[in-house]
Amino acid sequence: MPLMTKHKLCKEIGTVYPVQMAASSKHVHGSNEKRSLEIRLRKIIGQLQSVEHMVRDDRDCVDVLNQIVSARKALKSFAEVVIHQHAHECIAGASDPKEGQKKLRELLTVLERYVE
Repeated sequence: MPLMTKHKLCKEIGTVYPVQMAASSKHVHGSNEKRSLEIRLRKIIGQLQSVEHMVRDDRDCVDVLNQIVSARKALKSFAEVVIHQHAHECIAGASDPKEGQKKLRELLTVLERYVE
């Protein structure tokens, strides 16, 4: 794939959602929690790098697709862990009910995009 500008890439792949982060919405993960997330991400990155190598090496399409399925499942599992942590730590553990409601609305907005 040739190098594309951001504008052309958006036309090629469709809708791109901007990442919205409020300055006050920082979540600090505990060291064990962070380590577990990082390990999961490294595995996903490894799976995607494997897909890249398989394409480069002209591997069979079914093999490539199987690796993509594995990476998708791993990414879905990672997202489920993050959703669970957010629901329990950020929403349920919010400092006040209004903050909890705000965080719940934010999560629901993201989940609407997640299930598209």
